[in-house]
Amino acid sequence: MSVEPVTTRDYEAHPRSEQLQLTKTEIEEISEMLLYEELSRARIRDLEEGVRAQRARGSARAVRRWSRVARWAARRAERYQDQN
Repeated sequence: MSVEPVTTRDYEAHPRSEQLQLTKTEIEEISEMLLYEELSRARIRDLEEGVRAQRARGSARAVRRWSRVARWAARRAERYQDQN
């Protein structure tokens, strides 16, 4: 048995006297489908949030690493300037 999703267009396309009649089983199937769809959206949002947090941590780590490299380069440049 296939289930056709019910949209607002379905309601707008039919006059009020010809409302769509759904059985209890069809309503439950549609509700279950929407529940799974919302759960998948929530999982996607959680994954995207985790990726954003990971990028922020990686960015901070890169800043610290390049700061250390810059300090090392500055000390090395000072040593070579003192020798000349």
